[in-house]
This record gives sequence, structure tokens and C-alpha cells, in this order.
Amino acid sequence: MADEKPILIERRGDALWITINRPERRNAINNDVIEGIAAGMRAANEDASVRCVVLTGTGEKAFCAGGDLQQGTSVFGDQFDEPTTDFGRLARYVRTMGIPTVARINGACVAGGTGLMSLCDLVVAADHARFGLPEARVGVFPHQVQVYFRHLILPRHAAELMFTGELISAERAREIGLINYVVPSAELDAKVEWLVGVLKGNSPVAMRRGKAAIAAMQAMHFEQALAFAESQIMLTAQTSDAHEGLAAFNEKRKPRWTE
Repeated sequence: MADEKPILIERRGDALWITINRPERRNAINNDVIEGIAAGMRAANEDASVRCVVLTGTGEKAFCAGGDLQQGTSVFGDQFDEPTTDFGRLARYVRTMGIPTVARINGACVAGGTGLMSLCDLVVAADHARFGLPEARVGVFPHQVQVYFRHLILPRHAAELMFTGELISAERAREIGLINYVVPSAELDAKVEWLVGVLKGNSPVAMRRGKAAIAAMQAMHFEQALAFAESQIMLTAQTSDAHEGLAAFNEKRKPRWTE
């Protein structure tokens, strides 16, 4: 029998795994799920020994089926006195995290599940996974979700997902740029572990500065982004990790990164 906790948090080597644990509801999102993911993300970001986060779901049927519709319309937010939503606050935090996040897509990834996936930097999916935004079929629209994935894919592809509500295959999701890797189900964990290992080998200082720069430049036009990038490359080159990386390269050894 599955653990009753809606979110499982487990340290696996250099990665912190956050698992949505509601298989009986296809790992649907409720307030406890959002709070649990947020707590896990904060714990990972505040622990210098954690090099990345893996977000996934229990079982093989679903990564996350979106909001739990058994809650009625409250699943979309019912705190009218607040200008932000719980999901939105989670998104804001993940966007500013200094470590990379990996979505391990073990099954259906639809509606709010697509939102969670889009918050992550990299995505590995099992070949049986399906993706989509069927909100219009229940009388709502993926207003908030589109904020998270609109910079990942072309507007025509986004419109197709939002207006048709049709599900697409993992391979099609990779073709349009929504995800990075598609592997057979039996190879999903091995691919995720490979990716975690690759990320572990990179400078944590460079990753932190790089993630902050990516987030900042998304809102800039060309000249602003270029000027910002020019200043960032000079600053990053003066960090302790940059000095160590160059020394390791010249000495033909592995770098010893700071944490």
C-alpha cells in the first residue's frame, strides 16, 4: 500500500527527489501537493550539498493529471483576498532557485502537470507518456500554465495544445521542444541518473549565476540582453569556481568545486 503522504522527499546521492504520491488520483494537484513540493524545493535550495532536484510522480500511469477536480472550482484558487495563488508562488520560487531541476515524466502529464513540468529546467520522459492541456473541455482555460511553457515552444504549437485539448505523444512533445529526452520506460531511471551525474560535474557557482541570468534575460530585448550578458561573463570569470575550473583544465585533472 502506498504511503499516505501526498509528497515523498528522498535524498539520492547529490539529488533531492520530490515525488507526487497520489496514484489513486493520478497524482492530481491539491493544496497539500503544492505545499509539499514547495517545501521540498526550499529544502533543496537551502542545502549546498544538493546539486539538483528531480520532480516525478508515483507509479507508471501519471506524472500529474493536473488539478484535482474533485475539489470543484476551488482547485483553481479561492483566496480572493490574495493577489497571487499557491501555484503561482511555487512557480516564482522555482524560477529563482540556484540549482537545476529535472522533471522525470513517468506517465500522463496534463493540465497543471504540464505547468509543473514546465517549471523544471530539463525533462526526461518515458515513451508511453502523454502531454496535453484539456482545460477547455471542462469549461476553464490554462491561463496560468501557459505562462510557464510559452517560452518553450512556438505559439502555433501552444495554441494547438490549448485550443484542441488533444493529448500528444512523448515523441511529439520532444519534436516541438516541450521536453528533452524520450526513453523506454525501463530506461527512465537510468537516463535520469545519467543526467544528474552530468549536472553534478558542473560548477555550482556557474549554474547559480547562469540560472539567474537566464531568468533575467527572458524579459529583455536584444540590446539589453547583450549588455547584461557582457557584464555577466566578466563577473563569472572572476569567481572561485572559474579559477578552479581553468586550473583543473590546465593541470589535466577534475575540478574541485566549492559548495
